Amino acid sequence: MVNRRQFIAQTFGSSLALLLPGTGAALAKPQPKRKFTMQLNGGLIGVKAGQTALIELAWRNGFGSVVALPQYLSRLSDAQSQDLLADMQAKKISFGLGELNVEFRKSEELFRNALAGLPAKCAALQRVGVTRSMTWIMSNHSELNYLQNFRLHQKRLRELAGILNDYGIRLGLEYVGPKSIWAANRFPFIHTLTETRELIAAINQPNVGVHLDTAHWFTSGETLDTIRSLTNQEVVGCDLNDALPGITPPENQPGYQRELPAATGVINLKGFLDVLVEIGYDGFVQAEPFNEALNQLDDGPAVQKTAEAMKKALTLIDS
Repeated sequence: MVNRRQFIAQTFGSSLALLLPGTGAALAKPQPKRKFTMQLNGGLIGVKAGQTALIELAWRNGFGSVVALPQYLSRLSDAQSQDLLADMQAKKISFGLGELNVEFRKSEELFRNALAGLPAKCAALQRVGVTRSMTWIMSNHSELNYLQNFRLHQKRLRELAGILNDYGIRLGLEYVGPKSIWAANRFPFIHTLTETRELIAAINQPNVGVHLDTAHWFTSGETLDTIRSLTNQEVVGCDLNDALPGITPPENQPGYQRELPAATGVINLKGFLDVLVEIGYDGFVQAEPFNEALNQLDDGPAVQKTAEAMKKALTLIDS
């Protein structure tokens, strides 16, 4: 039985624990807040709007950032660029990803031609403050074995990243996870985060990191701890998608068919997003659903539907 003296001591001790730093729930460490933006990338959802129309659509639908299109931006004078940025600032919209489609996977001639036009595009992106870009790694090859393909990627992406670095632009590498893609040719190639980090280490450029995609993370059989092993500095960009229901194991998900974020609940988006917050990721998230029905919509409805899905996903961590 607890006597009066013991009761007072226990009660006093419990009350004191609530007041002392780090000892009580009342002074529990606050949860970190989301630092990344919700980005509109029209090309990923079948939207054909140009740069200024895309900015307007992003603003009207609650996006925090928008993809930067260098073909348009390179035609602007310095004054016009500043006017555009002022308009975006008033709308509380920023540029996230710079769209640089450099063909490095095919012939040397195509690669050289792509590099020739790259500095002008990079200069246009730099002028409006863009610091992020991405490309994807095809996870198979018909002729090159893993080591040969690895060396080709190492060489070409190192050169590509070197040019981007001159303009303060980072390069995110996206791996492709579905088995239907990496097993589609004679030689499978990089299709996991671990392999992608090995390639990044071999490229050995300070501006190269990872472009994440929930679909590829899911189909590669990776875990939340896989993402938790990354730092903010390593993550350049991120795609949010959901997967089709009723398909197991995850690697059997189709390579070019997905759903908008939080549409099916197959992928653990809350856990994934929680880890992005935990590591302090400060880039963007965008939808890339490969959804034919969405692609058939007019620009306005397509953006609205995408915004609704993105907001639903982010509510999992913002509420």
